[in-house]
Amino acid sequence: MADTQNMDSFRAELREWLEANCPDEMRGGGVTEDAICWGGKDWVFSSEAQKVWLERCAAKGYTVPTWPVEYGGAGMTRDQEKVFMSEMARIDARTPLQSFGIWMLGPALLHFGSHEQKLHYLPPIARGEVRWCQGYSEPGAGSDLANVQTFGEDKGDHWLVNGQKIWTSYADKADQIFALVRTDREAKKHLGISFLLIDMEDPGVETRPIKMISGISPFCETFFTDVKVPKDRIVGTPNRGWDVAKYLLTHEREMISGSGALEAGGRALGAVLSDTLDELDATLKADAMRCEIDALAMGLTLERYKDQAEAGQGAGDASAMLKYMGTELNKQRHELMMTAGGSAALEWDGEVGNRAGDWLRTKANSIEGGTSEVMLSIVSRRVLGLPA
Repeated sequence: MADTQNMDSFRAELREWLEANCPDEMRGGGVTEDAICWGGKDWVFSSEAQKVWLERCAAKGYTVPTWPVEYGGAGMTRDQEKVFMSEMARIDARTPLQSFGIWMLGPALLHFGSHEQKLHYLPPIARGEVRWCQGYSEPGAGSDLANVQTFGEDKGDHWLVNGQKIWTSYADKADQIFALVRTDREAKKHLGISFLLIDMEDPGVETRPIKMISGISPFCETFFTDVKVPKDRIVGTPNRGWDVAKYLLTHEREMISGSGALEAGGRALGAVLSDTLDELDATLKADAMRCEIDALAMGLTLERYKDQAEAGQGAGDASAMLKYMGTELNKQRHELMMTAGGSAALEWDGEVGNRAGDWLRTKANSIEGGTSEVMLSIVSRRVLGLPA
């Protein structure tokens, strides 16, 4: 009873704070580019309300509610986080900050970083002061991720890094990059790789945007030419960066899998199609209902894995299953929205934020974070134990 009373008290206090501090402009509005706050040194807020909402949440640790207080979080338990998310959803509050630092680098630093690194890097991430990007894939090492050729030559007090990354999301807007760099060419494939943190403003770092079929793109090529990286900007043990990379990948795949559980455009599929629902044929209605049920089931599955992680049991290889299912559900949702929209849905101004642009963008879900074919291979061999 005491725990229930404590949770009820926690909910009441949280509800009161949200009602008093979440600006009306930060409620609802759907998942549009203007609604997203990425943060970073050069971030330009879309409104004063967006700025106020981030500052208020960051001051309470609500941008990263489960991170320890000393690292910028609110120190919430998993059960408290569930209450927090439900109360945010109750008032349709927008997420105050989205960040690869929150989704990927943060968990890796919490697990592998030194105390000094956590104190140095995590609070600025939580406050939205630094924007990170990920340097994993290379032209010759996409799905074969461990085949990285970007090389860091040991120069005593620093590594001299040369090489190229590709599909680096938002590299042209990021302040820092976490990258896989080979630091021992004599070691076996999965060994000899280090996990380095590199400043995007360092001399020798260059980015070039890549345009996608959707008309715009977050992706870039990133080049390193004689970039000096201090030795203290390594996470984990030198030449054991693959351990960090694998751990981070599970979080990236779980993050991408959430797209299958999220409501399209901030609303359930039925609500999105409500204007045309009566005009749809029975088959399309049934498909829409099935997709919505699957999305709810996906959400519950993600919650179960988060609970297991809280208990010290990470998703591990099962993250490949989550990523694959989330990808397929997100693609299916947007296929249904295009079908329901008929010829009107084909109208497109070349920007993401309408049905055609968003539908085209979902095609990248099958590649980013590991291709669907690789995910199915991982599930078959490492989860189900099927023969090669």
